[in-house]
Amino acid sequence: MRIRHLVALLLVLAVVGVGLTFLQARPLKPTDAPPASSFAPEAVRRGAELAAIGDCASCHTAPNGRPYAGGVALETPYGTIHGTNVTPDPDTGIGRWSAQAFARAMREGVDREGRRLYPAFPYSHYTRLAGGDIDALYAFLMTRTPVRATAPENRLRFPYGFRPIVIGWNWLYLDRKRFRPDPTKSDQWNHGAYLAEALGHCGACHTPRTRFGGEDPRAHFNGGVAEGWWAPPLNQTSPSAEPWTADGLYAYLRSWDAAHGGAVGPMAAVTANLAGAPEADVRAIAAYVAERMGPPQPLNKARRDGLMARAEPDGSRDPALARGGAVYQGACAQCHATGGQTPFTVPSLAQHTSLFGPVPDNVLQVVLHGIRTPQGAAGPLMPGFADALTPAQVADLAAYLRARFTDQPPWPDVEAAVRRIRGQPSQAVPAAPVDGAVQKALD
Repeated sequence: MRIRHLVALLLVLAVVGVGLTFLQARPLKPTDAPPASSFAPEAVRRGAELAAIGDCASCHTAPNGRPYAGGVALETPYGTIHGTNVTPDPDTGIGRWSAQAFARAMREGVDREGRRLYPAFPYSHYTRLAGGDIDALYAFLMTRTPVRATAPENRLRFPYGFRPIVIGWNWLYLDRKRFRPDPTKSDQWNHGAYLAEALGHCGACHTPRTRFGGEDPRAHFNGGVAEGWWAPPLNQTSPSAEPWTADGLYAYLRSWDAAHGGAVGPMAAVTANLAGAPEADVRAIAAYVAERMGPPQPLNKARRDGLMARAEPDGSRDPALARGGAVYQGACAQCHATGGQTPFTVPSLAQHTSLFGPVPDNVLQVVLHGIRTPQGAAGPLMPGFADALTPAQVADLAAYLRARFTDQPPWPDVEAAVRRIRGQPSQAVPAAPVDGAVQKALD
């Protein structure tokens, strides 16, 4: 009986697989790459700006690799997906892609040969892009230096390596509607909404995912997870004690905000690229997100001020807090207890949103791996303590920081989180340089 059921199940899966295969999109005819001189300089320049806003280099430029030649490994719950080569190389890149093929990939998640792209490529956001902006991105990429480089094979668990199943994902989550301005909002707000929701794909990290990997539409901007980091909410559910304003968000998105600090982890590359984007575009994004987060209230300021003036937690009742306080005094206070007098520190750690998060991951990433700023650039610098502190000491320190600087309950099982993150490579880079190809085009 069990064998018959197994055989029947395999037959059903085979039929479904064959059916989905036939539903694959049609291939588009390969073309010769248009000469770079055929693209208007204005289109190339705008494409460079859009590529910076979309943070394209983060997924398509490997560490120490050639710009846009692919090879970036993106870890997902379903396995590892590698960023592809999007230079105009005819054999390993998009050199034989027409503008039509490029637009189809951006809006439908289908490559030139008709294969479904995995939604790690955020085409579910790019589908909202205006045609002129897609053309500008095409102009920018097709004028990059061709690089012959084949991305490594994806490593996905069964059955996720079977591309036709993406058809089902699209049916659930792909909304092909273009962006429509809200007539009740300002031009700046609408421009910011367009950039944040479409090209910037902010919700890809800052919105929680469903069990099938799609963004939960009922919890838009409620916070999510990105490459082992907690991505804070971008709406009124933000737990931050330091209120966000449009000016504060603008400063943060460009480099550093005196009230909140600077970006670390995956967000660092985003802010580094936005530093080279047009001011009007970044201010529009900040205005849109600030409205989603709501205006600062008097109670917010009172809460913030109270936390900044908070007394030391009572270590006599909890020995772990006493031990964590000792670690803080020995390893952290020299810079973080100066009231912001040390360059690139904020007056109080109570102003850092990550301490108020539901998980300690961001705090542990920074404590363990430190913060690096590229050579020759101005920015934060903090050593990592993975080799200097034991997992228990790091856990005690995190518990102390949570109790000392927030009004949130203790994080559960912090030491287990320390051991999990301890073995991960450092991603705490607060200010990666703007991609060279983008900067060259902007200049």
